[in-house]
Amino acid sequence: MATPNVTMSKFGYPASVIVETACWSVQVRPAQATLGALVLVCKEPAAAFSAISAQAHAEMKPLIEQIERCLKKAFAYDKINWLMLMMVDPDVHFHVLPRYAGPRAFGGLDFTDPGWPAAPNIGFNPPLGPTTLADLAAHLKRVWAEAA
Repeated sequence: MATPNVTMSKFGYPASVIVETACWSVQVRPAQATLGALVLVCKEPAAAFSAISAQAHAEMKPLIEQIERCLKKAFAYDKINWLMLMMVDPDVHFHVLPRYAGPRAFGGLDFTDPGWPAAPNIGFNPPLGPTTLADLAAHLKRVWAEAA
């Protein structure tokens, strides 16, 4: 893909990328509503889920499995929420939010899940240090490779 779509760019492409396939980009979500929050963004020009290609659908299943393995290994989530909201960002994408009954730590910071056990608080955006997102992306890339 020569140029990232608007949604990929909004979520910090290319610095936030964990992995890419022909049709999808897995990226760290800059607003870490919960520790390890990701976005799975379709790289195709599709503004509706029904508009993605058969190839994109086929690539989803192994990506979903790998995302869940990676986040489980990285942070031992208790539940995981997949949200397809598409009210602001135009391209097909999912917010992937690991959910936690108790706090988790990363990079010297404590992370909570203020929505637990109800719906996630996707507006929660704890202040992160200047390198925390880069460190988180690097950590998840390593865990992704180990969990493959």
